[in-house]
Amino acid sequence: MKRVLTIQDISCLGKCSLTIALPVISALGSETVILPTAVLSTHTMFKNFTCKDLSDQLEPITAHWKSEGVTFDAIYTGYLGTVTQIDQVKDIFRTFRTDKTKIIVDPVMADNGKLYPAFDMDYVKKNAELCAEADIIVPNITEASFMTGMDYREEYDIDYVKELLQRLNALGAGVSVLTGVSLEKGKTGVMGYERETGEYYVYQNRRIDAAYHGTGDLFSSTFVGEMMRGLNWRDAMRIAADYTAHTIEVTLQNPKKPWYGVDFEATLPELIK
Repeated sequence: MKRVLTIQDISCLGKCSLTIALPVISALGSETVILPTAVLSTHTMFKNFTCKDLSDQLEPITAHWKSEGVTFDAIYTGYLGTVTQIDQVKDIFRTFRTDKTKIIVDPVMADNGKLYPAFDMDYVKKNAELCAEADIIVPNITEASFMTGMDYREEYDIDYVKELLQRLNALGAGVSVLTGVSLEKGKTGVMGYERETGEYYVYQNRRIDAAYHGTGDLFSSTFVGEMMRGLNWRDAMRIAADYTAHTIEVTLQNPKKPWYGVDFEATLPELIK
């Protein structure tokens, strides 16, 4: 059985980060080890949420694992709240990485052309450094534009996306996968680039007129889980894109219409099959 370490925050209520990564990767057949960077009462779309930073726990936890001889087949990072935590995670990569360890980074920090309120350009630069140490990175277009210095565009063509991917790979990762890529009206999906082969891969599916917190985490977690099942990155990103879109559609049919996250629990059985 593969063992995946995922490093990100955990929201006690709200479907994102570790509350998505743990069940999804586990359901896809890998042992999932978690390293919470912070504990929140709810995710940040709720008002008056509480947050306990766990930066002081990362080193003692990982030191204990090292003393026990623990190894990982993959390390997958999501939301990291501070520059300090990014530096800590880089040390964790160096401590546990082997020739067989895949490092997957989702540099969660921005969307719709804007950084999240807590972040600045110093944080962007640190995330770019983290991406440089990864085998695969999965930013959205906003995050990619900040890290590469390219202008963010609401409207673009495939040449823009190709240049964005090339600049992302210049940071250091072997494979870059861009999420939220829309190359024709009514469509959205993903596009990836592999430096070693020079190969691009585009996958588009139907655009759904809805937005939910945590869908990026659902895509990345599914992508990681499928790769651990032995799929190549192209097939993994296709399945992750389809599964995320399908889960949004199912959530829209929920009469309670939850605004705080997608009903991935209802669709997990289909993903496993």
